[in-house]
Amino acid sequence: MFSYGFQNEIIAIKKMAEIMKEKLQAAIKATPKNSKPVDEEELFREEYLALTDNLPKNEGTYKIIPTFYKPLPKEEDILQQKLREEARAHFLQRRSRNLLDNTELKELWGLLDTHSTPPLVGEEQMLSYTQFKAVSRLVSEKCSQYFTPTLFAKLQQGDRMGRISIMALFNYVMRKVWLHQTRVGLSLYDVTGQGFLRETDLENYILELIETLPQLDGLEKSFHSFYVCTAARKFFFFLDSLRTGKIRIQDVLACSFLDDLLELRDTDLPKDAQDSNWFSAPSALRVYGQYLNLDTDHNGMLSKKELMKYGTGTLTPVFVERVFQECLTYEGEMDYKTYLEFVLAMENKKEPQSIQYLFRILDVRHEGFLSVYSLNYFFRAIQQQMREHNQEPVLFHDVKDEIFDMVKPQDPLKITMADLVRSGHGDTVISILTDLNGFWSYENREVLVVDPGDGGEET
Repeated sequence: MFSYGFQNEIIAIKKMAEIMKEKLQAAIKATPKNSKPVDEEELFREEYLALTDNLPKNEGTYKIIPTFYKPLPKEEDILQQKLREEARAHFLQRRSRNLLDNTELKELWGLLDTHSTPPLVGEEQMLSYTQFKAVSRLVSEKCSQYFTPTLFAKLQQGDRMGRISIMALFNYVMRKVWLHQTRVGLSLYDVTGQGFLRETDLENYILELIETLPQLDGLEKSFHSFYVCTAARKFFFFLDSLRTGKIRIQDVLACSFLDDLLELRDTDLPKDAQDSNWFSAPSALRVYGQYLNLDTDHNGMLSKKELMKYGTGTLTPVFVERVFQECLTYEGEMDYKTYLEFVLAMENKKEPQSIQYLFRILDVRHEGFLSVYSLNYFFRAIQQQMREHNQEPVLFHDVKDEIFDMVKPQDPLKITMADLVRSGHGDTVISILTDLNGFWSYENREVLVVDPGDGGEET
């Protein structure tokens, strides 16, 4: 809605336009037929200036347009900062109170259970639309938002009687409540209140979350800071590909990482699930243990020589040199945080974010694509390693043709990052160019797989 002053301003402008229109028509009529035609633009300018000269000074429209943007209070403005924090806290508390609690969820399940519509589908209880509407009239106001025709239609699974699964409906409500609860919980750490988490914000969230995760009970207090760094780095590596130093809360909720982290609340989590979960204690200790093992001079940092021993110890010197050229180092050595990004890229080579990280290293000339020169630059180091192991080097020409055949780039002479991602073979190309063991595995891919019909297994 317009303010009262703004409406008056619009009325004044319309009135001015009518006056100017009348004067223009009068001037045209008063002009003799044989005289020079009236210059409408000049007449308009003169009349406008005459009218505006009569307006009160310093009373332009900008004075009465309502404020639609207020900048964040400055750090030194403590009072405004505290006021904003208090307002946000009250807002988040109000949002939290509007969520269903455990008692209300139990009541919802009881209502759904008593209004189920037979027959069962397997072991699933079903709910007709009539019963769905009946339940909607019995639930609390907070719960009624979930009982809409749209949701009923979304949960349809092709039941011949047009019913939906009670369990599917309840799980949907549970998931929505969990998402809102988590959103409120994360927002408490959003210092700026703009829907983003900085690295320190996320680290504070994870640090306080540790005490609620039974699977992390065995971690020593002294390791907590390293664990927090390890966990937070995965979020930022995959969700902040532009390296802005902040990630959207919306993206945190949409990805599966938070589910993996909160999975550690399960006291009976199987060992294989722990091993595959980046956030588990065994996984975090594995990564940190590898870092300590590589750090042979025990100075807390990794040199190029030390990083050469990563994995199977078959990374090429050229690739490691490029890693140190492109990544953040301190006096030519890599710290734990930079190492974590390197590990995440190497262990997830199929992911677009990892390909982006490694593509920057392979793009020697910073051209935005890999040329034949770039491929040869890295593959020469593979050939040299083969000679050192008394192996006959493979011709670059053959490998180059195979890479281009795999990737099928849009430009037959250039391979872009988009080409690598789209091909689905980006991880293979990167392994061929950077790791002798990776190249050997590719060259012997047919030998490594034994025919299942012979009773063999995949090695």
